[in-house]
Amino acid sequence: MTEIAEIAQLGAKILRQQALVVDDVHAADIRQAIDLMQQTLAGTQGVGLAAPQIKVSKRIIIVASRPTRRYPYAPLMEPTVMINPSFQALSDAKEKGWEGCLSIPAIRALVPRYQRITTQYTDQQGVLRTLELEGFVARIFQHECDHLDGKLYLDRVEDNGEIISESEYYKLLR
Repeated sequence: MTEIAEIAQLGAKILRQQALVVDDVHAADIRQAIDLMQQTLAGTQGVGLAAPQIKVSKRIIIVASRPTRRYPYAPLMEPTVMINPSFQALSDAKEKGWEGCLSIPAIRALVPRYQRITTQYTDQQGVLRTLELEGFVARIFQHECDHLDGKLYLDRVEDNGEIISESEYYKLLR
């Protein structure tokens, strides 16, 4: 049976809290949280999800770039579970790009993000991984990591005039 969690919405306190480090990737509660995150994300048009979005204060994200109605030009990648993720920018260069969030429906904004990063995370088997990401996938990773630190993409907007409704965003895609 597929279980889908309710997504925490803007204003929920958990979205503004620092998520807790995962000490044991094999613990039953962590396995359950990951399964719930995977099922929940699969039932959305989203390309990533952080544990705080399903009301679990743990440092777990899923990056799952794929073309959807919300992101028609997203590259395809396998959903990747990343536990205790961190990153470093490979240059100071940032680029603005459109972002939305399952926790902030119907709004989009231009957000500056690093274009090339190197990531470090623990996978579901407990293996420490390093991965270089760029472009849209690097954007997803940074967006989801922000959730772990109690930040939302709207916090990074430089000009409030760059926040628009999703219906206006879809007009830009045409």
